[in-house]
Amino acid sequence: MSRDRHCPVKRVSCGVVIASAMPIQIDRTLRIPPADKARLRVLFLAKHARADGAADAVDGNHAIYHHEMRTTLEEIGLNVRVANSYDALFEQPDVDFVVTLLNRGGFQNSEMLAPLLLGRHDMPFLGASPILRGVSDDKYLSKLIARAHDVPTMPAQIFRRGGLPVEPAFRADRLVVKPNASSASWGLAMVDNWAQARAHVDYLHDLGHDALVEAWAPLLDVAVPVVGGSEGEPWILPPMMYVPADPHRERSYEEKRGLVEAGDDPLVLVEDADLRARLEDMTRRLLPELWPFDYGRFEFRYDPATNDLLFMEVNLSCNLWSKKTISRSAASIGVDHAALVETIVGHSLARQGLLSQAPIRVAA
Repeated sequence: MSRDRHCPVKRVSCGVVIASAMPIQIDRTLRIPPADKARLRVLFLAKHARADGAADAVDGNHAIYHHEMRTTLEEIGLNVRVANSYDALFEQPDVDFVVTLLNRGGFQNSEMLAPLLLGRHDMPFLGASPILRGVSDDKYLSKLIARAHDVPTMPAQIFRRGGLPVEPAFRADRLVVKPNASSASWGLAMVDNWAQARAHVDYLHDLGHDALVEAWAPLLDVAVPVVGGSEGEPWILPPMMYVPADPHRERSYEEKRGLVEAGDDPLVLVEDADLRARLEDMTRRLLPELWPFDYGRFEFRYDPATNDLLFMEVNLSCNLWSKKTISRSAASIGVDHAALVETIVGHSLARQGLLSQAPIRVAA
């Protein structure tokens, strides 16, 4: 089948055809030494850490994700204890390392609380420092970082709650309004003019959130997963593109959380060599601002009609569920979920000096 250079994915509604095959990548996975697995006490902290694997009525598939992560950590052979609230961190926990997924605490900027409490105890943990979590979760600041490194991004304007009044700095036919530090498209609205945008900004302010207004950019979301690997440096995994049936419609929070039936995410590998090179180049330009971290996802918006590529945001300590982007990207090069999780945890343990010997590198 012929290949359209403007649609470098396996299948898309815009007339995409088969692309070139992915090159073989070097496997940089790690194994934690058995002696350290037996010695180290690991606390798994997540809202649904004690869940049974069923979906939650409020948090949907996050409960499934948390159950899978706990069982994966146990199957790796780690000595795992569990907790499901910040209360476990008010006093120093009797463990050596914490895997915290407690990012949705029900209050503004809750994703930073567990890292801050752990920092108070000088306790090593998986993820990134509180200040890096804050910078990355502030979608407006991450766009400023991108611009500082000549990485193109869509026009955007921040409306801080209680801040100084500002006038629109740009014009666009379609606007996206969302909480500046939201996740999974919660609180997002797509509008056609600044009057509608301002009304949604006021609504978000009333709920206690800073608001971000940005120009809508077509068409396709592309994610570049980055994890720590065997060299102690960033390991950029194959980029994945989200290819919905209708690329002009934003995914809802309910869809992302599995609260309504939407099926598995329609993810495909980006196989066009030129687009992959551009994605990796832009990601590498941003990495020095955020490294070290243990895992994250750099997100872009790609328009196959114009070949435009724009940075959207970065999500550190993002979803590691086997059905989501990072795990499916790793699976495309033969790294299963357990191997991916062990690599990420092993990298974190090694960089924080918790291993008695070097992690075991798995040959390609």
